[in-house]
Amino acid sequence: MLLHLQGLLTTDERAHIRAVLDAPDAPWRDGRLSAGSQAALVKHNEQLAHDSPQAAELRAMVLTALQREPLFFSAALPRKIFNPLFNRYRPQAPAYGRHIDGAVLHSQADGQWVRSDLSCTVFLSDPDEYDGGELTIHDTFGVQRVKLPAGDAVLYPGTSLHEVTPVTRGTRLASFLWIESMVRHDEQRRLLFELDMNLLQLRQQLGETAQTTALTGVYHNLLRMWAST
Repeated sequence: MLLHLQGLLTTDERAHIRAVLDAPDAPWRDGRLSAGSQAALVKHNEQLAHDSPQAAELRAMVLTALQREPLFFSAALPRKIFNPLFNRYRPQAPAYGRHIDGAVLHSQADGQWVRSDLSCTVFLSDPDEYDGGELTIHDTFGVQRVKLPAGDAVLYPGTSLHEVTPVTRGTRLASFLWIESMVRHDEQRRLLFELDMNLLQLRQQLGETAQTTALTGVYHNLLRMWAST
C-alpha cells in the first residue's frame, strides 16, 4: 500500500526546517558513509550528520508531526519509528539507484533496532525547485513515481525496490525514516486500514449504530489477533 500524507508539516515547520538545512553551516556528509556495501555502489547523495544538533532538532519536529497525524497511525500502526534522517540531492550528488532497504536497521541516534516494515519520505522541497528526483517505487502493481509538495509525505512498504532518479537542476531535500509496525504483514495492515477508513465514513454518514459498533469490534479483534506490542 502506498499512502500520500498531505500537509504533514505546517508552513512554519517547513520554513524552519528549510532554514536549518539551507544554512551555510549545515553539516552535510557523503551519503555513502551510512550505506552498506551494496547500497554504496548506487548511492550518490548527501546526508545531514546524524549526530549534529541540527539533526536532533529536526528529528524531533518530524516525529512530532507524525505523532499528531491520525492517518499515519491508522496506516502504519507504529510500534517503533527509526529516528528520521535528512538527505540532499543536487547535480553534484544527484541520485540513489535501485535498492532495497535493510530488513533490520540500527539507529545511531538512540541505539534501537527497528524492523523496516514501512518506509516514509517527507518532502522538504517543492516540485518546481528541482528537475528529476522522483522517488520511484517498484512493486507488484507496477512503477509508482512520487514527487510531492514540500511538507507532504509518502508511506510505502519497506519490502519495495525503490530509487531516486537523478536531479539535474536545483536541490531536492527530504527526510526519510522507517517504521516497525505492530502488524508485521502489509496485507493485514492494508485490510485494517481499509476497515478503519470505511468505519470512519459510516460514522460520519449514519452516526453510531449497532452495525458500526459491531464492525468496530471486528476491527479491534483483528488488531488484537495480528498485533505484536
